[in-house]
This record gives sequence, C-alpha cells and structure tokens, in this order.
Amino acid sequence: MSSARPVSAPVSRGGSLIPAPRLKDYIFVEKLGSGSYATVYKAFRKKGTREVSAIKCVLKSSLNKASTENLLTEIALLKKLKHDNIVELKDFQWDDTYIYLIMEFCAGGDLSLFLRKKRTLPEYTVRKFLRHIVSAMKFLHDNNVAHMDLKPQNILCTSSQEPVLKIADFGFAKHLYSGDQLHALRGSPLYMAPEIICRGKYDARVDLWSIGVILYECLFGRAPYASKSFRELEDKIWDTTPIELPYGVDMSDHCRDLLLGLLVRDPEKRLPFREFFEHPFLDLEHSPSPGCLEKATSLVKQAVILDGKGEYPAAVKHYCEAVEYFLPAIKFERDSSKKEVLRKRVQEYMDRAAEIKALLKPVRELGSSVRRSDSKNREEEMFDLFAGCDEMQAAIKLTNAAVIEEAKEEYEVALKHYELALGTSIQFLKSEEKGKRKDLLRENVDRWMTRAEGIKSYLSVKKCDDNMEQQTSLEEKEGVMMNQEWCHIQ
Repeated sequence: MSSARPVSAPVSRGGSLIPAPRLKDYIFVEKLGSGSYATVYKAFRKKGTREVSAIKCVLKSSLNKASTENLLTEIALLKKLKHDNIVELKDFQWDDTYIYLIMEFCAGGDLSLFLRKKRTLPEYTVRKFLRHIVSAMKFLHDNNVAHMDLKPQNILCTSSQEPVLKIADFGFAKHLYSGDQLHALRGSPLYMAPEIICRGKYDARVDLWSIGVILYECLFGRAPYASKSFRELEDKIWDTTPIELPYGVDMSDHCRDLLLGLLVRDPEKRLPFREFFEHPFLDLEHSPSPGCLEKATSLVKQAVILDGKGEYPAAVKHYCEAVEYFLPAIKFERDSSKKEVLRKRVQEYMDRAAEIKALLKPVRELGSSVRRSDSKNREEEMFDLFAGCDEMQAAIKLTNAAVIEEAKEEYEVALKHYELALGTSIQFLKSEEKGKRKDLLRENVDRWMTRAEGIKSYLSVKKCDDNMEQQTSLEEKEGVMMNQEWCHIQ
C-alpha cells in the first residue's frame, strides 16, 4: 500500500489535455482499464481504514444522448440491485469534468483475464463459477432486469485465489417485463444472441445465450463463434447451422444438456429461464449459501428423532439429505475452525448411517440347517398342493431362487423375484377357498413379504449411504483439485 503513487497527470483526449480525475476523499493509484467514455482506477480512501475501491470516471464531454441514458440506467439499477454476486455501487459523485461511480474493488480482475491464464477450466470449476453467475441472474430475473451485455470482461473476480464472481457493467441493462421487446443494437457481437442481429428484435432471453457462450468458452477455451475477422464472425452469426460441441471432450451429461439447451438460435426453443434455474447441473438448491447450514441442522434434528423411534430408513434418508446441505455449508464457511467442526459433524452422521445400514442388513434365511429344512419342507408341501397350477409353481420357484440370492447378498435380484412371486401369490390368495392350501399360502406370503420389505428397507438405506459417501468423496476430491488450480494460477 505504501508503494502506491497518486494518479495526477492530465488525460489526453483528441489531442487536448483534460484534467486528471480527482476526488477529495480518495487517492487514485492505478489505472485498471478504460473504454470509449470511461476510465476505471483503483483508489484508496484517505481517512479511516484506507478502504480500496474501483472508481469509474466518466468524462462528461464524451457522453452523447445514448451513453448518457446508459450511464443513468446503470446508476439507477446499481443503487437498487444489492446481491453478493453483483458488483456494488457504493456512491457516485461529479465535478465539472467527470462523473464518478465508486464501486466495490475486485482484486482478481475479470473472468477474461482468468481464462487467458488457464485457457480452459475443468467442469467442477465451471460449475462453481456458473453458480455465482446464475445466482445473480436469478436475482436480476426476479427483479425484471436483463443485463444485455454478459461477457467475461463484465464478470469480475474478487481475488485470484478461490474467487467469487460478480457481474458488473450495467450500462446496457434494462427493466424488462413479460412480453417486452427491444430493437436497438446492444451487447458484444461475440457473445450477442443471433436474434439481435438477425431479427432486430429480442427480449431478456438474450442473456441465456450469452451465458451459454461463456460456459462454452470456459470449457473449450474459445467462444463458439470465435473468428479472425468481423466478416467471418458476421457469417457465423447469420449461419443457421446449430452449434456443435468439440469432439472428444469429456463432460457430464448434465453439463452437455445445459450447454446445448442455452445455445439454441431460436429463442422460442431455447431453454427457458425457469428450467435454466432448476437445471440439475447447477443444482442451485445445494450451492453454498447462508441458508445451507440452517436446512442441514433442521434435517439432522428430524433424523435424530426418527432414529430414536427406530424408524431407520426414514432416519437415514434425513441424515443423507442433511449431509447434502452440510457440504455446501462447509464451502460457504470462511472460518477454518468452524469448517472443521462441521466436517466432524458430517462424519458422525455418515458413521451413524453406516451403522443403520449394517443393522438393517437382511439376516440370511439359510443360516441354519433347521431353518433350511423347515423352509424347504413348507415350500415342497405347497408345491405339491398346487400341482397342476403352473403360475403358482413358477412363483414358488422364484422364491426359492430369491432365498439363494439373499444368501449370496444379491439383494436387488432377490427383491425382484420376491415381488414377482408375491404378485402372483396374492392374486391366488384372494380367490382361494378356505382350507389347508390357503392357510399355507397365507403363511408363505407373509414370510415372503417380510423378506421383501426387509430387503427393500436395506437397499433404500444402502443407496442413501452410498450416495452420501460418493458425494463427500467427490466434494473432497474437487476441493483438493480446485486448491491445486488456484496455486497453479498464482
């Protein structure tokens, strides 16, 4: 901080010198970037904590009617739009030469710089980044705002290590309501939805196309319409051929589905906003947020109550659902000691789920010679009683196979055979007249049903437990790999 030097030299514009931007409460120390009518500086507050800000200095003399309207729109929107993934407008001031937008400073630069350093990003990093963008977009959509100029240059990173992404530059943004359409050309051609140029009228769905282009570029290192000249770009924009994904790139089905759903030329066939926000690749419900810990705690309380009542399958289900919220809560938590406490809690719930799984594991019916001979005698007797009835004899054979499959711990197949046998047996039981055959059939149906329910409960618990272990393992692996990514970038 001590090495920072004030920016005081006049600015050259059109051959004439213009006074350098100045604000009495700030020291301008570094030029961060510039555009057609604005320059952004890094600046420190002179007093107090010397808070750092990014100050967008707009030269009044460079503004025409359209750019003035854009600037006023940007100020009006940013004053109202307060969200963790939208760059904050802290204040705005003016003097005779400039209008100053005092913004939140993002030390990691923009996403385009990040992509230039890495070229492509692994899918788990892309999902993390996309969740940040989509969280902001859902907030904008709920407030009937369309950004209209989404591109990597307008998405800022809070730091170069584990950055939080924030949407910036609302100069082209508009309040749009259902059915509203625009006609003026706005946005950047490489990220611009085809309908803006090809149809001349468009609506908020252009943001969905732009997000698709950003997603494509993050995964493959270039935008889908990347070109060497504007003429080549124009030809690609007018070409009606659907966008194809590069061959041989490994990606999940959910990611592929989202990307192809966004990059649809016809906005009427493009993935709609509601389906976009609910897409399984994003899984916004389980993205790191302040509410995750509260949801996890509530679910775990219910799990403990069910566990105490002996309602084990329901208890495991709640333990697993709680862990699905605990994992993003751990990611969201910044305090390392609190993170460790949460990790220990997750491990405790996973251990308890594993205990319940072992408790519910079916006891082998062939565990003793007495049980085996007794079961065999009953089924042989019933097989004889249903002589000439091919359907019931086939059902009995299925249960015999299921018993053997249980012994081999082939539970999915055993359950299927029990259920098939029960379907036939229950129908015969309804129509069977009173007597020895009906009594024996009822006894076996009850026994088969108990075995089937036991297996079903075990498989339900096992599935939850396995999914929980898989999820925690994946989260740990992604966490290690992401840390390696940040270190490599540094």
